[in-house]
Amino acid sequence: MLDHGQAPPLTSEPAATRKPAHPLLRRKPVEQLVAEGGQGEGGALKRSLTMWQLTMISIGATLGTGIFVVLGEATPIAGPAVFIAFIVAGLTALFSALSYAELAGSIPVSGSSYSYAYATMGELVAWVCGWCLVLEYGVSVAAVAVGWGQYLNEFLDGTIGLTIPEGFSAPLGEGGYINMPALVVVMLCMVFLLRGAKESARINSIMVAIKIVTLVMFCVIGFMGIKAGNYTPLAPLGVTAISTAASMLFFSYIGFDAASTAGEEAKNPKKDLPRAIMLSLAIVTALYCLVALVAVGAMPWQEFEGSEAALAKIMENVTGHAFWSVVLAAGAIVAIASVVFAVLYGQTRILFAMSRDGLMPKAFAKVDPKTGTPRVNTIIVCLFCGLLAAFIPLGELANATSIGTLFAFGLVNIAVVILRYTRPEMNRTFRVMLFPVTPILGFLCCGYLMTELPGVTWMVFGGWMAVGLVIYFLYGIRRSRLAAADPAAAEK
Repeated sequence: MLDHGQAPPLTSEPAATRKPAHPLLRRKPVEQLVAEGGQGEGGALKRSLTMWQLTMISIGATLGTGIFVVLGEATPIAGPAVFIAFIVAGLTALFSALSYAELAGSIPVSGSSYSYAYATMGELVAWVCGWCLVLEYGVSVAAVAVGWGQYLNEFLDGTIGLTIPEGFSAPLGEGGYINMPALVVVMLCMVFLLRGAKESARINSIMVAIKIVTLVMFCVIGFMGIKAGNYTPLAPLGVTAISTAASMLFFSYIGFDAASTAGEEAKNPKKDLPRAIMLSLAIVTALYCLVALVAVGAMPWQEFEGSEAALAKIMENVTGHAFWSVVLAAGAIVAIASVVFAVLYGQTRILFAMSRDGLMPKAFAKVDPKTGTPRVNTIIVCLFCGLLAAFIPLGELANATSIGTLFAFGLVNIAVVILRYTRPEMNRTFRVMLFPVTPILGFLCCGYLMTELPGVTWMVFGGWMAVGLVIYFLYGIRRSRLAAADPAAAEK
C-alpha cells in the first residue's frame, strides 16, 4: 500500500515553476485523495468494514427492485427474452465493474467515480460526475422506496386482509396523494444509518441474506410451474425490444459500485474493494437471470402487464395457496428495504467527499465523533429522498436514474484509461483485463443504452445537468479547497 505520509509527486518539475491549471481542469493528485481518506469536519470515518461486509453493501444496493418490481415493467416489452435483456444489461455493467475494480483498488476513497474523475479529468468533469451520482443514488432510493409500498400492500392483504388506501400508498399522478410507505421505509433506514458504519453493515448483511433466500425459494417453487410453451416465441416484439428492455433493466444493476463509496471505512480497501465489486456483480447477475427465466416460464409474458408484484402472483398461481405469495411479499419487503438502506449509505458518502473538497456545503462532511458517521449529511439526504419517494411515480424515477448512472459509468471507463497512461507506475491491486478494449467497450455500451432511453428522460437529464452546472459556477468553483490550498498542485 502507498505510504500516505510520503506520497510521490505527480511530476518531477519543481512546484515553484509549475503554472496553475485552469480552474475547470485542475486535478486532485491521487496521493492527496488517499491521504485525506476518512477525514471530515470535526471527526473521521472509522475503518471497520471487511470484504464480506463490502460485498453485502453492493448486493444490498443492487439486488431488489430490479427483480421484484421492474421485471414486471420490462417483460411486456421484451417478452420471454427478458432474461436476455438482463444479460445484456449485466454485460454492460460488467465492463464498467472491471474499471471500477481497478480504480477502487488504486484510489480507495469514498467519492467513487466522482473522485476518480477528479484525479484524471479535472474538477468540472468531477463535478458533473458527482452530480450524476446524486441523481443515481438519491433518486434511485426514491424509486426503490416506491416499489416497497407495493409489496407491503401485498403482504398486508395476505395476512390481515387489509391494504393501505390508494390515496396514501400511491404518489401523485398514480391515483394517490402521498406514498406513505415509501416515506416510512426511508425514515427507518435513516435511524439505522445514524448508528454507525459497522452496525449498519451488520443490519444490511442480515437483510441481504433474507432476500437471497427468498429469491432462491421463488426459483425452486416457480420451477415446478414452468411450461415450455411460455418461452415461444422467444422475442415476439423483435430484437430492438430486447435492447429497449435492457436499457430499462440497467436500473437493476445500479448499486454494484456501492462498495467503492465505502473506501474510507474498509479495513483493507486496496484488496477488498475490487473483490467486493466483482463478487457482488456475479451473484446479482446470476440471480437476476435465473429468476427472470423461471418467471416467464411460469407465467405467460402478456400477463406481466400491469402486474407490480409479479413474483408474488406467480407463487400463488403455482402453489394454489396465498401463503407462499405472502412469504414472497415478506421477503420482498426486506429485500427492497435493504436496497434503500445501502443506496442511502452510498449517497451520503458521495456527498461527504464532494463537501470535503469544498464543492458542497461543509455540513455534508461534518462527522459525529461518537458514531463516526456524517450525521447532518444523513438526515438531509434521507429527508430529501423520503419526500421524493412520497410524491414521484416509479417509472419516471427509474429512467432518470438509469441515464445518470450510465453517464457516470461511461466516465469511469474513460478515467481508467487516462490513469493507466498518465500514472503507469501506480500500485494496482486489480487490473482491467484486455486493456484498453474492455473499458472502451464499457464506454460504448453505456452510450448505446443511453440512446435507447426515451426523449423525455433526456430532457429530465438535461435539466438536471443544467441545474448542476449553475450550482457549480455559482458555488463550487469559488469554494474549491484544492484551488484555495495550492493552485499549483492541481496541474493539468
